[in-house]
Amino acid sequence: MTTFDERKDRYEKKFAHDAELRFKAESRRNRLVGRWAAGLLGLEGDKAEEYVSSVIRADLKEAGDADVLAKIRADFEAAGVQQSEHQIRRHMDEFMAEAMRQLQDEG
Repeated sequence: MTTFDERKDRYEKKFAHDAELRFKAESRRNRLVGRWAAGLLGLEGDKAEEYVSSVIRADLKEAGDADVLAKIRADFEAAGVQQSEHQIRRHMDEFMAEAMRQLQDEG
């Protein structure tokens, strides 16, 4: 194998590893943000876990974070929870950082 081929293989492996890590982090972030949102909605126990699952499922609708943000924002508006889109986004970013830290600690 040539040096170029070895470099290409390492790059492809790193890309695949980074993509897998990002997927795991987003999934964990969705679980964390779902629990946070459930708490603000006053949900506990099984209802809270059902809500967390619905947030995770919402992320499967389209690529990116917009679907999760839209779901939480709509649910907050329906329940009268006062959180702006900016506040929700900030929490999502904080939970993403936390999810990455957790995954690094596990690794």
